[in-house]
Amino acid sequence: MAFETYAQVRPYARSIRENTLLRTMPPWFADPCCGHFSNNPSLSQAEIETLAAWADAHAPAGDPHDAPAPVRWIEGWNIEKPDVVLQMPVAKHIPASGDVPYQYIIIPTHFKEDRWVQMSEIRPSNRTVVHHAVAYIRDPESPWLRGAPVGVPFSANDLPDGKLRRDAIWTNSDILLVYAPGSQPDQWPEGFAKYIPAGSEVVLQMHYTTHGSATEDRTSVGLVFSKEPPRKRVLTLQLTNDRFVIPPGDPDKRVEVHGTLPNDALLLSFFPHMHLRGKSFEYNILEPHGRIRTLLRIPHYDFFWQLSYRLAAPIPLKAGTILQAIATFDNSRNNPHNPDPDSAVIWGEQTWAEMMVGFFDVAVDPGITKQQFFVRAPAQ
Repeated sequence: MAFETYAQVRPYARSIRENTLLRTMPPWFADPCCGHFSNNPSLSQAEIETLAAWADAHAPAGDPHDAPAPVRWIEGWNIEKPDVVLQMPVAKHIPASGDVPYQYIIIPTHFKEDRWVQMSEIRPSNRTVVHHAVAYIRDPESPWLRGAPVGVPFSANDLPDGKLRRDAIWTNSDILLVYAPGSQPDQWPEGFAKYIPAGSEVVLQMHYTTHGSATEDRTSVGLVFSKEPPRKRVLTLQLTNDRFVIPPGDPDKRVEVHGTLPNDALLLSFFPHMHLRGKSFEYNILEPHGRIRTLLRIPHYDFFWQLSYRLAAPIPLKAGTILQAIATFDNSRNNPHNPDPDSAVIWGEQTWAEMMVGFFDVAVDPGITKQQFFVRAPAQ
């Protein structure tokens, strides 16, 4: 529903009261126990009480002379006007039903010089069929998916040999950004940016879902370049566990993963990803003597609002810091979104399977590549 005019809002007064009192709107799932986040849209208690009082008073219109100036809504992009828009050269046809294998589209940037990207946004032309999208940066030296077609959608099944098919599933290429329902564009502070080397290509990984009628999508990626060379390069990393089994009917299956940071970095933000059985997610630092420092706790994960959580103040992390991600899954009949509570569930690309990925963003010196960041200093 639109909430642009009084006439549009008035019929929902009671619902607005209930949902803001319950804090289900605006959507925000971080437990206030842990961390402070710059993009927290939660209403203050005073704002919630104002809305409740307005609804209890039968939602009066008020004096139109007291109204603020009309809001100037953003048209098109949710970032500044992009300096460059990279669009899928051709649309992908989506059938009416069935599973659609992950699609890959290699889009040349034609950049003649290195670029620093301060803002970026993935914009599907048809959001109803895009489950998620990941934009990777394939630099000119990368062997990833060499031999795959350029400019047209393809799946791993379409590729001619086993190596290419395996390449489509896993890569160490840098991630430009991730899109999922509810997620926001990347907008890094001044002095922070992502790096695209000259001659690179953007590889879109698209997960499409069907909805009963044939349609198509032609996703675009908008880029806003940094005006000055940045002080820090942003890297998107991930903690992933792809070797779990969720038993049939299990209401609280715990899956965890941990990893050691190879070098010093500034921790910037988090983006957890699971599917329909996702129940909770948290990021921790495992400290000496068994202590646990929780950075983000999401007690009630919502597949339909996949949010980023951006730290209000970056956290300096030393090389050797142990980061942990813990997810729980509800594979019981009490989960109203569960596709099949009678089956065991493993990692899989489609929504009826599951994933456990804890994306997180760090900032490093601008001259360090992702590959160099993972070179560990010799043990003393």
